[in-house]
Amino acid sequence: MSENVKGIAIPTPWRYKRYVVYAIATMVALGLPWITIDGNQFFLLSFDKMKLHLAFIQFDMQELYLMPFLLMLMFLGIFGMTVVGGRVFCGWVCPQTVFRVIYRDFIETKLLGLRKRIKNKQQEPDMTKPENKVKKVVAVAIWTLLAFIAAADFLWYFIPPADFFAYIQNPGEHMTMIGFLIGVAAFLIYDIVFLKENFCVYVCPYSRVQSVLYDEHTVMALYNTHRGGDIYDGHEKQFTKQKELQAFEPAAECTTCESCVTVCPTHIDIRQGLQLECINCLECVDACTTVMGKLGKESLVTWSSDYEIIDQKGKTNFFRPKVLAYGALLVIISIILGMMGSTKEHMLLNINKETRLYSTKLLPDGKVRVDNSYVFLLQNTQNEPMKYYFDVEAPADIQGKIEIAKPNKPFLATPGTKKKKIVTLSTTDVLVSDARHDTVIPIVIHAYALDKDGKKSEKIAVLRNSTFIFPKESELKAAK
Repeated sequence: MSENVKGIAIPTPWRYKRYVVYAIATMVALGLPWITIDGNQFFLLSFDKMKLHLAFIQFDMQELYLMPFLLMLMFLGIFGMTVVGGRVFCGWVCPQTVFRVIYRDFIETKLLGLRKRIKNKQQEPDMTKPENKVKKVVAVAIWTLLAFIAAADFLWYFIPPADFFAYIQNPGEHMTMIGFLIGVAAFLIYDIVFLKENFCVYVCPYSRVQSVLYDEHTVMALYNTHRGGDIYDGHEKQFTKQKELQAFEPAAECTTCESCVTVCPTHIDIRQGLQLECINCLECVDACTTVMGKLGKESLVTWSSDYEIIDQKGKTNFFRPKVLAYGALLVIISIILGMMGSTKEHMLLNINKETRLYSTKLLPDGKVRVDNSYVFLLQNTQNEPMKYYFDVEAPADIQGKIEIAKPNKPFLATPGTKKKKIVTLSTTDVLVSDARHDTVIPIVIHAYALDKDGKKSEKIAVLRNSTFIFPKESELKAAK
């Protein structure tokens, strides 16, 4: 919604738009751990059960090769956002900013009236007043409750909510989880109540990285010195009153009302130019838009680029090579991640042949049985016990002549545990006639789980290449 003042349309404040983004981000963060498909979350890194859930697909810890791609997506995404919109992540998505808005603007200002106005973030409450001390205690108590909720939500991405609430009923057996819960909540209390925006200014490394990523087309909160006038000479403030400014620059429009300063959560003056502390929350844009709108003028502080506002060379170019490169990298990594995730195997199987190549045994009917033994290391990556068995696929001319001698029936494997099985493949047929050498026959092991009806599962199955060693003729004759 916007309103017209003296012919100038005052748009809906960016602050309200940020609140909508905060609400959506909060609902997503709180809701995602509770949404499951086939028992799998959208994202879960479980050190307890050694599982990774990604896009509702379960991966085993041996498949953590996906994590570097997730980290690359995250960092490239944030860096790409910075190249385009400055520290828009900090002002619009970062939990630190969201939590500070909840505590300072909602709890202290709107709910308890400890602060007088949302638009004045510089003036701290007068703590000499007894009623303010009480309000402060109440505010901290409310935030402490919310901090524990936020800490629990953070842990739900490592411990499923159902397990979390089961564990919390027996705290003595899960002290590590309780310690993390209390530790994260304590950090949030200290950070939001006492450290405040100093975290953004002095602790967060992102502010130091942003200057490397910026270019002349990067969109950020900018003060238009061509219209407003030069308030600062480098780091020194030249003018504090409009009369002083206009005596030096008659066309200067800045009213020196300081609204853009008092509203800034990181306590900077946007009129001084680009500063590391700026988080692109656009509170200063809203403040100047309101003040100048009442005078029938456009805001002196806008969300734009140096190229457009300071250098006045033309319109901001959003589709420049650097931005396109970030977009291309994000698409490429997403495709690679999707391809790797789509080839996920729903069971893990490692096959090693025993050191003895083969063994032979003369049967009562006069035939010689040739045995090859293997060590199968299988892991059930599902959430429930499963029965497993194997098939052998050989070249077409000998298909069906190699059989599984051991095990002779399906075996049970519990979730998350490795099952070691000695598997023996046998044949009584003469597969190859070679007088001089043993013959290496390529085979494929088809390992699969059985569904509830005892049939082969199409989903929980893997293929592994291996070999069957058939002895030379002299070995067969010696066995007789």
